[in-house]
Amino acid sequence: MRSSASRVGSTCISRPLPLPRPAMTTEYSAQTLLLEGADAAAFAQAQFSSNVQSLAVGTWQFGAWLDAQGRVLALFHLARLADDAFLVLLRGGDAAPMAQSLQRFVFRSKVKVTVPGPRPLGRGPAVETYAVHREGDAYVIGCGDHSLIVGAASSNDAWRLPQIRMGWPWLPDDVLGKLLPQSLSLERLQAVAFDKGCYPGQEIVARLHYRGGLKRHMHCVVLSQHATGGTVLHQRGENGIQLLDVVDADATVSALAVIDDGLMNAIENASNIVTNEGVSLNVLDSWPA
Repeated sequence: MRSSASRVGSTCISRPLPLPRPAMTTEYSAQTLLLEGADAAAFAQAQFSSNVQSLAVGTWQFGAWLDAQGRVLALFHLARLADDAFLVLLRGGDAAPMAQSLQRFVFRSKVKVTVPGPRPLGRGPAVETYAVHREGDAYVIGCGDHSLIVGAASSNDAWRLPQIRMGWPWLPDDVLGKLLPQSLSLERLQAVAFDKGCYPGQEIVARLHYRGGLKRHMHCVVLSQHATGGTVLHQRGENGIQLLDVVDADATVSALAVIDDGLMNAIENASNIVTNEGVSLNVLDSWPA
């Protein structure tokens, strides 16, 4: 889904519209969009959940695009390449349908939304977190002890394990549009702003922030065997465990998982969860919203 938003008095009204379903992807390619033009910053500020106006040239921040119910349609790195130019690197999903839906909100704004097409995505050397720069035709996204290179010489997924351990989710296609930002720890990643005005889904996420009530949170886990990202596991008949990114490395199967709080509280040893499917989860780390 996608949504448009307008302000009536002090109330933010969202109107959901259909979003084309993303195509299934089989590799971790760089799916990107470019927002360019005099109104690019204002356009991104009105559509995305992060505080785009605070983003300096040469830096990036996490951001999300939400539907009218506050569910995450897209999670991404948003990099400011110039005063009037932004790069959106999706963490899951397909850039083309997102660009198609965003285009409908351009109206008379001076902003151009383009999709460069999938490019190789690989791990690069250490670069300060939140820094971004260009090297030839490639973009280098700083992640601390490593970097993501959009337009790498060849694709590799050596970045996946450290990012799982940092709690940086990558969203499988079948969870897009199903999870709230707080379930993905997006407040911790400063991907959601509550003081910048209206954007799609803003009232829902703000209500959860100020009043609480969220009953699902993200955890870093080690699985006893391989499972596909996007798999839902069950415990005691409940659909309590949604796997996100899963990677086999260092002789272990590591993953990020969204788990119902009730399930965590009901299990005597919540650090070791045995599912109905026979997959055990050892919880290594947990994050609040």
